[in-house]
Amino acid sequence: MTFISKRLATASPHLFSVYCITAAFGTYFCMYAFRKPISAGTFEDWTLWGVSYKPMLIASQMLGYMLSKFVGIKVVSEMPASRRAVGILVLIGIAEAALLLFAVTPPPWNFVWLFFNGLPLGMVFGLVLAFLEGRRVTEALAAGLSASMIISSGVVKSLGQTLIQQWGVSEFWMPVLTGAIFIGPLLLFVWMLNQIPKPSQDDIAHRSERTPMTSEQRRAFIGRHWLGVLFLIAIYVLLTIMRSIRDDFGIEIWRDLGHDGKPAIFAQSEMMVMFGVVLINGAAIWITSNRRAFLSSLGLVGFGFVIVLAAIFGHWQQRLSPLAFMVMTGMGLYIPYVAFHTTLFERLIAAFRERGNIGFLMYSADAIGYLGYVGIMLLRNTSVLEAGFLKLFVGASLLIAIAAIFITLFLVFHYYHRLPREESA
Repeated sequence: MTFISKRLATASPHLFSVYCITAAFGTYFCMYAFRKPISAGTFEDWTLWGVSYKPMLIASQMLGYMLSKFVGIKVVSEMPASRRAVGILVLIGIAEAALLLFAVTPPPWNFVWLFFNGLPLGMVFGLVLAFLEGRRVTEALAAGLSASMIISSGVVKSLGQTLIQQWGVSEFWMPVLTGAIFIGPLLLFVWMLNQIPKPSQDDIAHRSERTPMTSEQRRAFIGRHWLGVLFLIAIYVLLTIMRSIRDDFGIEIWRDLGHDGKPAIFAQSEMMVMFGVVLINGAAIWITSNRRAFLSSLGLVGFGFVIVLAAIFGHWQQRLSPLAFMVMTGMGLYIPYVAFHTTLFERLIAAFRERGNIGFLMYSADAIGYLGYVGIMLLRNTSVLEAGFLKLFVGASLLIAIAAIFITLFLVFHYYHRLPREESA
């Protein structure tokens, strides 16, 4: 244990939390600079096999990212703590090399390199989250980590647009240069992550011990919890589809809304979403009962989808500005999305006193969620997508919100009767 690790082990909860959030937020924020800058381009001058080029780029990257989630079910859940930091750096290094090859390979055939860009990056989140789980303040730490998912995409797209519009960088070189800007900060934040000590005995008493899981242990866990986990993953799949459409085609959605497309708007809207979502989900640390925290988070999931319905209704009535619509839909989808990362899976394991880790559940959900999104991208030539990304986003969000609300009501009923009412430390 290093000097910093020893100091963190005896630090106050507030200081410990600030350090961990800074390290986790910074690491995952930097990761987005290697994954999301591709969304800042439009690539309107190119087609591939008669299909618009950008959706092909997104689909190629997403295929790799989706496969990474399936691989991560095993890799992340079995990864020992001593290898996490090096693993993060190796994975992101491979992704940056793929962006360089994307830049130097003649278009449109360079789309294949985005598959190799997405392939390693899908495992980064689980490795970062593994440093934070199983602690009494995990919700606050995971909320800080999840904040990077919300704001980093907007900041990276703003930076990418700035490189294109103000610095004259081509759309093909912009992604690799964006990533290069973040190499130094990435090394610093990963080093900080690696100093975080293991959960204390008090953490273990309140949240259960977190350990690597073998394939037999993963199968046994699903055997005990298959029905609830099935419907939790169903909601997560719907959220992933909605979030990915909004994120990957944000520029096109803003344009369809009639906005002038200034780069700063992406960061501005996501900054507003981030603060609301983090405060709401991070507050779960004050609920000491794992049962109550889990059920309360299910309530937040339903509440988020109600916000989505309100945003759609306001859009149809032309009572919302483009910024208000994007902020409301962002709040509505990120409140439940972040709840999965901060509370639902964390407290599910803790309430049933299971030995294991969040990585297994998160990556099972992520893998199936991105599989669903890739299916949506393969429909690129249908009339639904040709009608415009705003119509696609609004239509998909409406159906997803209605379906998810009914699933959430079932889960509340299911877990209200199944969760242990008395928890032993």
